[in-house]
Amino acid sequence: MPYAQIAAAVVIALVLAWLADLLTGRRGLFATSLVSGVAAVAGWFLAVRVFGVTTSQQWLWLAWSGIASALALGTFFLFRNKR
Repeated sequence: MPYAQIAAAVVIALVLAWLADLLTGRRGLFATSLVSGVAAVAGWFLAVRVFGVTTSQQWLWLAWSGIASALALGTFFLFRNKR
């Protein structure tokens, strides 16, 4: 299955977004999904293109993607405007 890693990254990003939305008590799943997805792509870019610690065929970039997603969600809720 050639796209298993991409599907796993999408699932990880969506689960992190859902958990962040659930833990904060807000119901803005679209916003958290957008933040999580963009950060997951940024994590892949950092791991594969910038630092070169892994390739797209290895599974290590999923950890970078998940960590970047979690950090972005944390900063999103930290600096979000509270009206």
